[in-house]
Amino acid sequence: MASPPQNAQANFQDLLPTMADKLGGDGLIGELCNGFNLLMDPAKGVITFESLKRNSALMGLQDLGDDDLRSMLQEGDFDGDGALNQMEFCVLMFRLSPELMEESRIWLDDVLQHEFKHC
Repeated sequence: MASPPQNAQANFQDLLPTMADKLGGDGLIGELCNGFNLLMDPAKGVITFESLKRNSALMGLQDLGDDDLRSMLQEGDFDGDGALNQMEFCVLMFRLSPELMEESRIWLDDVLQHEFKHC
């Protein structure tokens, strides 16, 4: 799977964990939804290549080329329709942040251990 260019990925990884710490889980999801709404094609309700290209500067991605934008879409497109729905977009954002993925794994491990102790 393709990865975003190093400079874009580094900026994203630096900001998402900070946003999570400051906003909490619900606030972070709300901000991801706002990001989705900025990038989506309003007529289709999904992020298409065209809408991503047109709106990428709003998210600081203006330096990404067409191949990079297509790679981002392909990496997050789980249902194979060539676009990102809101869930696919949010999952992609978490996958691009290893720190958040590790925090989520630790949290899940703690919850599972707690649940198994009470079985």
